[in-house]
This record gives sequence, structure tokens and C-alpha cells, in this order.
Amino acid sequence: MTAGPVVATFGARLTEAVAAHGPLCAGIDPHRELLAAWGLNDDPAGLERFARGAVAALAGEVAILKPQSAFFERHGSAGIAVLERLLADAREAGTLVLLDVKRGDIGSTMGGYADAYLADGGPLAADAVTLSPYLGFGSLGPALDAAAATGRGIFVLARTSNPEGGQVQTAQVQADPAGHSVAQAMVDGAAAVNAGQAPLGSVGVVIGATHDHGLALGGLNGPVLAPGLGAQGGTPADLAARFAGVAGVVLPAVSRAVLGKGPDQGALRAAARSWRAALAS
Repeated sequence: MTAGPVVATFGARLTEAVAAHGPLCAGIDPHRELLAAWGLNDDPAGLERFARGAVAALAGEVAILKPQSAFFERHGSAGIAVLERLLADAREAGTLVLLDVKRGDIGSTMGGYADAYLADGGPLAADAVTLSPYLGFGSLGPALDAAAATGRGIFVLARTSNPEGGQVQTAQVQADPAGHSVAQAMVDGAAAVNAGQAPLGSVGVVIGATHDHGLALGGLNGPVLAPGLGAQGGTPADLAARFAGVAGVVLPAVSRAVLGKGPDQGALRAAARSWRAALAS
């Protein structure tokens, strides 16, 4: 089943999903250790049982699902076929999907990525994707144009949760009289695209919940994907402290802390509901 045309903007659909289900983003990361914990083989058949079982359990329980493309790609074409079916399952269930692909390139190559993930009718088209802007924010132009044309969203890596990220992301932008960091420049680029959009812009940023980011987010008018909760050590209290100034929606991402409760679908739902309650409080 291929993706059909999208009507409302991603920002509008995300706003509705968060109002209905809370802000939790549930990762679907079928790495070999989790497959083994579920009693599954590390092969395409095990991958499919894991991925589609997670969607069946979590669709309708969270605002958005976030499959990590790498764990499907490692199984070759059969794994990509499983990812296509996962996307179709989520569409049929009416649950938004943020496909975590972190692609980044220039010109026609970025246009090719846009065709793969953001074009109507594409079997890998998701509601939104993650992109790397570290060839310059302007390199995202073809993807930004495609997302705007089809009502889809983009999440731009800004200040990621991994410690190595600071080497690039906290560096000062060359010749910037204000002394802004590279990460702040990415936030500002997203804010410029989102300006004037209501109820929420469709260009988000990725900012880890595991460290004090020091970024000005009051003008973003878009979503923040905040990975790092649960297994990486981030807590709901960290979110409240670190994202108090956000003008937009914060989507805390949890993966292993939920998926580790499988394969029982009831246990997966209970884990997601527990995190929703913790975030609401």
C-alpha cells in the first residue's frame, strides 16, 4: 500500500495528535538485542513480527511512532519491505509516523531523498522525517519544498543527545557577530520557515533531553523531538527544566523503555500509558 495525498499540514495534524494522545513519541528500534529479548530471530521474519507487533500495540496510544530506518536497512531489500508494511500499518491505524533516516546531501541528491520519503505515492513516504543539515541549512531546500507541497514535516538535527555532537553543534558560526552556535543557527533556520504558520509550523528540530542545550527556542513555532528519555537517562523533570521556553510542542522520545516490555502487546501498551502519565504529571 503506497502513501496517498496528505491534506492538512503536518504541524496541524501533530497538534491534533498531541491533544488526543499526549506528546509521547514511541521509537521502533528493532536491533538484534531486542529481537532476541522478544524470542525472535535476527532475520526479516523476526523483524516483521517485531515491527508490526509494536505498531499494533502502540498505534492509538501515542502521538507519533518513530521507526529507525537503519534497523530495517541492515536486512537489505527484505528489511525495506518490512518498513514499507510498517508505514502502511500505521497509516491504516491513523497514527502519525516520523521516519528516522537522518539523510543529508545537496541538490539533486537531496531531491532524490525527498522523492523517497516526502512525495505522495511513495512506499517509504512518512508523515515526517529526520534530516541532517550539516551541509548547511540551505542544503535542505529540496526536502523543505517537497514537505511543504505534500503537507509533511521535517525534523532538523540541532543539538543531539550524543556527547560527540557538541564538537560540531556548539561551534560558533563563522562571521556571526552575535556569536550564535551552529545548533542555534539550525533552530533559527527552522523558525524562519515556520514563521506565520498556525497552529504550528511543520519544521521541527532534534534536541536531546540529556543535557542543557542553551538554545533560544521561543521563536521556533514548531515541534521539538527530544530523544534520551528512559534508557539514556533523561527524565520528565529534565524535560520540564530544559524545554520550558519552547514555542511549540515537545515530543519526548522513548524506545527501549517501552519496547523492552514486549512481545506482550498489553505490556507494551501499559508501558506507553505509564510514560504518558509521567509526562502529564
